[in-house]
Amino acid sequence: MRLSQLGSLLFGRSPPGGTMLLHHHDAMLKPDPSRTVIRPFEPGYPGGHDDGPSRLQVIAERVIGFDDRQVDRLLSEVTSALDDRHRNVDATFRRRFDDLRPMLVGIDGVDAPRRELIGALFMEEYAFEAAALFNPSAVPHPDQDDVPAGSLRFVMSLRGIGEGHVSSVSFRTGIWTFGGGVEIDPVGPTTQPPVIDAAAVRAEMPRLELHCGGSRVISETVLFPVLPTQRQGIEDVRLVRFVEDDGQVTYYGTYTAFDGMHARSEMLVGTDFRSWEMRQLAGDAVGAKGMALFPRRIDGRYFMLGRQDNESIWLLSSDDLFTWNGGAKLIEPRFPWEAVQMGNCGSPIEIDEGWLVLTHGVGAVRNYSIGACLLDRDDPSRVLARTPEPILSPSPEERDGYVPNVVYSCGAMVHDRELLIPYGVADSFTAFATARVDDFLAAMV
Repeated sequence: MRLSQLGSLLFGRSPPGGTMLLHHHDAMLKPDPSRTVIRPFEPGYPGGHDDGPSRLQVIAERVIGFDDRQVDRLLSEVTSALDDRHRNVDATFRRRFDDLRPMLVGIDGVDAPRRELIGALFMEEYAFEAAALFNPSAVPHPDQDDVPAGSLRFVMSLRGIGEGHVSSVSFRTGIWTFGGGVEIDPVGPTTQPPVIDAAAVRAEMPRLELHCGGSRVISETVLFPVLPTQRQGIEDVRLVRFVEDDGQVTYYGTYTAFDGMHARSEMLVGTDFRSWEMRQLAGDAVGAKGMALFPRRIDGRYFMLGRQDNESIWLLSSDDLFTWNGGAKLIEPRFPWEAVQMGNCGSPIEIDEGWLVLTHGVGAVRNYSIGACLLDRDDPSRVLARTPEPILSPSPEERDGYVPNVVYSCGAMVHDRELLIPYGVADSFTAFATARVDDFLAAMV
């Protein structure tokens, strides 16, 4: 464990009120190109080839024309290559064939081996975190059984980047010992794609069910883009454990859907990390990045933070969890380390004094640092205090990577006045730090 002065490592100044220590933990998550997921692959023709059968049809007819020995050999080769890294490969191929059936003709009499081979030809093994694993968020795990006293089990979402700079969502679990260390659980032996209704995907339904029951542990689940709005990625999930007035708990994850040109906010909804709903959001405020939900209603309404102008933190409220309009600017850049722009680093955290919000700021030479602010608990439109200096900035040991000079978090946790901050480094890997809430508050003005 390392100790560093909490304050601006970049500008070399301490926060008001003296020295504050940030504990950097040895735990670290780096991208692993050996972790792959089997996902749909659908080749097509370039423009101008619309007057004949689809490429799907042409490939399927090739397979139908293979002799039995060729089919058996090809199917054996592909399944044996994947069986040591993936579970139930043959069932995955059969589901993929069933997904494609509405787009193919003349296949009703095709035998089982050819159906599996056709399914295999329209899937790919994708290294979803080959390039990066970063921008984490963390929430308490729904299962706290057998956790040692003084510790908390947690779940993290992470953004993985693979071929084509496409972003997917993966998960990890771990144990946080208060005043001690952070231990990340080993990942499961395989990865599992969610089972999705292909007809709903083709219809671009605003609500999709993602069934992840094939995952034996949470870290085996990978969520990849399935809708046109997400073609280039599902980015920066901000998990929150939301508690209704009656005590019912739901896990929400707002994220940025990116199609290669336009970004918009969407949401994951789940209760146990074994299945999710993927919900598109409506309203004039959702065409922006970084929306983060408050963990409970306030006076009967839902509240959200966002960055609707790409520069400042905005506050929005709604009676409908999936519709967001209007909003008002809440916090503007004021200090040098956030002079270019700022935004939230995840959902607000409720403490006795109010809503603790971690923020990110962009300063000179596009350096990303992390700060904090405090909002009134009953009226979150009131900003009570904020840190004039960053609490965490790129250090000489953690500044190099795919995007240098960046530290960034999508969600932290508080327990018993101690804060756990998982954070991405240089858009490349993930590190962990802890600090005392009282020190944060003392650093604010």
